[in-house]
Amino acid sequence: MTSIRDVDDVNAKVELERLRAEVAEWRRRYEKGELRDVAFTNSAREVEPQFSALDTASLDPVVDLGMPGAYPFTRGIHPTGYRGKLWTMRQFAGFGSARDTNRRFKFLLEHGQTGLSTAFDFPTLMGYDSDHPRSEGEVGKTGVAISSLADMETLFEGIPLDEVSTSMTINGPAIILWAFYIAAAEKQGVPPEKLRGTIQNDILKEYMAQHAWCFPIEPALRLIVDCFEWGAKHAPLWNTISISGYHIREAGATAAQELAFTLADGFTYVERGIERGLDVDDFASRLSFFWDIHNDFFEEVAKLRAARRIWARHLREKYGAKSPRSWMMRFHSQTAGVTLTAQQPMNNVVRVAYQALAAVLGGTQSLHTNSMDETLALPTEQAVQVALRTQQVLAYETGVPNVMDPLGGSYYVEALTDRLEAEAEALFEETAAIGGVVRGLEDGWFQRRIAESAARQQWEIEQHRKVIVGVNRFVTEEPELSIPLLRIGEQVDHEQRERLAKLRAERDNALCDQRLDALREACRSSANTMPYILDCARAYCTLYEIRAAMEDVFGAYREPVFF
Repeated sequence: MTSIRDVDDVNAKVELERLRAEVAEWRRRYEKGELRDVAFTNSAREVEPQFSALDTASLDPVVDLGMPGAYPFTRGIHPTGYRGKLWTMRQFAGFGSARDTNRRFKFLLEHGQTGLSTAFDFPTLMGYDSDHPRSEGEVGKTGVAISSLADMETLFEGIPLDEVSTSMTINGPAIILWAFYIAAAEKQGVPPEKLRGTIQNDILKEYMAQHAWCFPIEPALRLIVDCFEWGAKHAPLWNTISISGYHIREAGATAAQELAFTLADGFTYVERGIERGLDVDDFASRLSFFWDIHNDFFEEVAKLRAARRIWARHLREKYGAKSPRSWMMRFHSQTAGVTLTAQQPMNNVVRVAYQALAAVLGGTQSLHTNSMDETLALPTEQAVQVALRTQQVLAYETGVPNVMDPLGGSYYVEALTDRLEAEAEALFEETAAIGGVVRGLEDGWFQRRIAESAARQQWEIEQHRKVIVGVNRFVTEEPELSIPLLRIGEQVDHEQRERLAKLRAERDNALCDQRLDALREACRSSANTMPYILDCARAYCTLYEIRAAMEDVFGAYREPVFF
C-alpha cells in the first residue's frame, strides 16, 4: 500500500527535477545574453546572478530558522522584534575635554538619542594620562581625554547614570575606565547593580587588528575574566565585554573573516571564564558583540543572521550553556567607517542610510550611524544630527521595523547565510589546527590573513574592479564640496595638565600610594583585581598610575614582527 509520505516524496522529486530543468534553461538564455561587467563580489566570492530553491534545498525551516525569539535565533532574539522595542540609537561622541563631551552628550539626548557611546582619545586608549610625555599632541584629538575619576565625574555631570545606557569603546585599560565609571555613579548615589551599558574590553581583537593594548596577552585575558566574575556578582545589567568584529573588518577582513575571527575570540573568552571556575550561564548572558555594517547589503544581513545561529549552537552544544539567555547573541552595530570617503562627502549620508537599513533588517539591538564628515575629522553637531535623523527616519517612516526578519526565506539571503556559516566553521577548524586564537596571534596568523585581504581589496579598487562612487568612478572636475569641520585646539592639552596638577595637589597622596601597592600585591596573587582597581579609582589615582602599577607585575606588550 502506498503511503501519503511516499506520494509526497515522489511529488517532491518531480518538482525538483522540473526546477532543475527550468534553471538550466534560464542559465542557457542568460549566458547567451549581453552582459555588463558588474565586477562585484561578496567580499571574496563572485555573486551568482540568480538563486532558487535549489540553493536552499538543505535548509530545514524548523532546525535552521525557527521563529523570532526561539533557538537558534536566526530570525532574531526577541519574539516581538522591533514591535516590542526599537533598537537603541547611539552616536559615538567624544572629543576634547570631559566638559566638551558632556555638552555633546546632552545635545544628543535632547535630540532623541537613547544611549550614549563614548570615544576616548588615543592617550586614554593606551592607558596614558594627558600630561604623560607620550600624550603630547594627541590630547582630546580623536576622543575625550579621561585621566581620572574627576574627569569621569565631569563627563557625566547632570546625566543620571541610572537612566541612560552607556557604551565605552576602550580595551587595553578597559577595567580601569569601568572602575572610574562605577565610582562616578557611586558619587551620584547609583549602585553598580543599576548600571546599564557596555565596556568594549575585547583585547584579542586589539592584538589582531586595532593595536591599542597595555599588557601581554595572558594577564590581559585575566583582567577580562576578572570583569566577568566581578560583574556577574555586582553589576548584573552591565555587558562586561563587547566582542568586536568591527575593527577586524575595518582593518581589511572579509565578512566571513570578521564573522569567524570575532566568534573565535568570543569562544576563547567563554573558555577562559569556564577555566576560572565560573558557570557559563553566570556570565555568558552578559557577553555582547559589535559588528561592522559594510556596503554589501545582503551579505551584511546574512552575516548577522549567521552570527546568531553559530553562537547559539556552540554555546548550547559545545559549552553546555543551559539558559536560553546564554544562547542569545546580543549585539551593537555601526556603519562602516572605512567606506566613508573624503571625496564628495555628502555621498556618505547615502552610504550610511543603506548600511543602517542592512543592520536593522539583520536584527541589531543597537546602532550607531556614522556622520558624513568622520573621514575628515570628529563630527560636527550638524553632521551628527543628520546621522541620528537617518536612524529616526528608518525607525518611524519606512515601516521596515514592523515585520520581523522580512528577508527570511529569500533564496539569496538564506543561501548566503548558510555559506557564511560554512565559511566561518571552516575558519574555526583552521584556527584550532594552528593551536587556537592566542597561538594564532603570537604567530601572526590572524594578522597576515587580514593584511592579505586588505591588500586584495585595495588592488580591486585601484584596478576599478570595485567601484567607489566619487573616488574611482563618477569623479567630478569641479572643486570638492567643502563642509564645516570640528577642530580640536591645543587648549584642551593645557587644561588637562592644569586639572591633573590640581588633582595631585589636593588628593590624599599617601592613600593613593597605599591603594596602588595593594593593587600590585593583588596582581601578584590570583585575586580578582577589580575591587583593588576600584579602590584606586575612588582615591583619585590616575589612569597611568593604575596602569603602571599593574605593568610593574604584568609587564608591557611588545608586538612581534610578522611581516
